[in-house]
Amino acid sequence: MSGSTAARVSDGHAVDRFVEIGSFTKVLTGTALMRMAAAGLLDPDDPVERWLPAVPGTGVTLRNLADHTSGLPRLPPGTGVRDPYAAFDLAALHRLLGRLDRVAVRPPGQEEYSNLGYAVLGAALVAAAGTSYEELLAAHVLRPLEVDEVGVHPDAGRRLLAPGLFGRDRRPWTMDGAILPAGGLWATPRAVADLLVRLTVERRLGDPAPSWQRTGGLLWHNGATRHASLFAATATDGRWVVVHRLGGRPNRTDRMAVDLITRGGSRAS
Repeated sequence: MSGSTAARVSDGHAVDRFVEIGSFTKVLTGTALMRMAAAGLLDPDDPVERWLPAVPGTGVTLRNLADHTSGLPRLPPGTGVRDPYAAFDLAALHRLLGRLDRVAVRPPGQEEYSNLGYAVLGAALVAAAGTSYEELLAAHVLRPLEVDEVGVHPDAGRRLLAPGLFGRDRRPWTMDGAILPAGGLWATPRAVADLLVRLTVERRLGDPAPSWQRTGGLLWHNGATRHASLFAATATDGRWVVVHRLGGRPNRTDRMAVDLITRGGSRAS
């Protein structure tokens, strides 16, 4: 069923239950950047300080943030272990903007995968759009793609979480603050499959955003939170795969997805 959005569910998953999608959120943030650029609201090569009160002269552009060449570190300074992003709210982000040059671990132009970079990018998009992140995402990405099962705070009755002791749901990380544009969205597996196909196979919004990763003939992105992991990929011939798992190691999720698409077929798991 190459190119279709048929879904296979297992291990308690359901195509209509909301799950954490982790860093797959970055695909949507990067797509919003390019769509807003096409609408004339900003330029991908704008320096960060055009939109945010960042220290001038860092040389970091919005495009650098999107393709992980900003030189910013993977995580914001001071993240914890149990709930690493809980204290990273918008106030913390704005305090950080004035010392981005001291926080950077590489010069702009060198690759360094950065959740912090996407937090900064999301804040810049919000400033340029004059709306919330959720509103700009809906306007520039979700509604044009006709996908609506994506959100920040899905109804508790439709959330699917990893089971813990005595059958209780395991508590997810707090990711609805400044880190939201980097990895805080929830979506149904059905919506992830639709997003993948409409962005990378049908290309309804043009060329894929610089957020996507490329390895050989695969265009892909993964995501991992405390107890969930996801891998979504499209091959050059239009085959695609989405794998989402609750619990377990994220690299196992990646291997499962690559194996599925290498063997052929199009599915969401």
